[in-house]
Amino acid sequence: MTDARIRPMRPEDVEAAEQMSSEGFLEVDRRLARRDEPDPEPRSAERGRQWIDRTHHYLRTDPGGCWVAEVDGEMVGFATSFTRELMWILATYVVRPGLQGQGIGTMLLAAALHHGRGCLRGMLSASADARAVRRYRAAGFSLHPQMYLRGTLDRSAIPVVEKVRDGSAADFELMDSIDRRTRGAAHGPDHAWLLSAFRLVVSDTSTGSGYAFHAFDGTPMLLAATNRRTAAQLLWECLAGSGETAYVPHITAANEWAIDVGLAARLDLHQAGYLGLRNLRPPTPYLHHGSLL
Repeated sequence: MTDARIRPMRPEDVEAAEQMSSEGFLEVDRRLARRDEPDPEPRSAERGRQWIDRTHHYLRTDPGGCWVAEVDGEMVGFATSFTRELMWILATYVVRPGLQGQGIGTMLLAAALHHGRGCLRGMLSASADARAVRRYRAAGFSLHPQMYLRGTLDRSAIPVVEKVRDGSAADFELMDSIDRRTRGAAHGPDHAWLLSAFRLVVSDTSTGSGYAFHAFDGTPMLLAATNRRTAAQLLWECLAGSGETAYVPHITAANEWAIDVGLAARLDLHQAGYLGLRNLRPPTPYLHHGSLL
């Protein structure tokens, strides 16, 4: 076992952590890529800046959930986590490539889990990396395969979307209520960060309510609703903002409504990674964010 020191993450660690995260996940993506897929690409500069901003958000809201591993004063791994009401969430967890299997990850995950010791439920989004999956299962998480949709969008299939509007901070109370119904805990301060980075659309009618954040290219980043019809309307609204190609990540088997929308839009369905849950059923109708979940 490597003689690593575990200490709280500091704001000045974040840029180095982003670089390590980019390199670590690229290495995993390359190792797991199928032969018929294009080579994985490094994280873009824009996504890197967003990653840094989001990690500073974790440090502001939950400094006790963010940890760094050092060997001889050099960062060799880190974990960021946070709690929302009675939910513990693992946002990011990385050990420098080449140093896995030496106990560093075990110590980091233990520190992050300790931050959530008072929580009833837990969530994380994992790649298919065998070492990480083994560690999450040992920590008591059930593993639910994730799917994603990608392909050339058939724009003629997009229906007229009604009763969906642009959202604002005035909708956060409604959105927290929907969160509690779908996943058992509100996103709370995460909504403000998401609103700073993505477009928010909301539907609130007598028959159902929901919301979705989507990126500039239409990719849904987080979607929650009180029923499947509302969720499908919101997903169609996201896809309407896509270009020639579209991408819908983080779909579990509990959310077949999203698969139906994607297949109707002529997208292709693939499988990648797992949603890890503790004392929680897969949220539905719900498409989780990769790190805010």
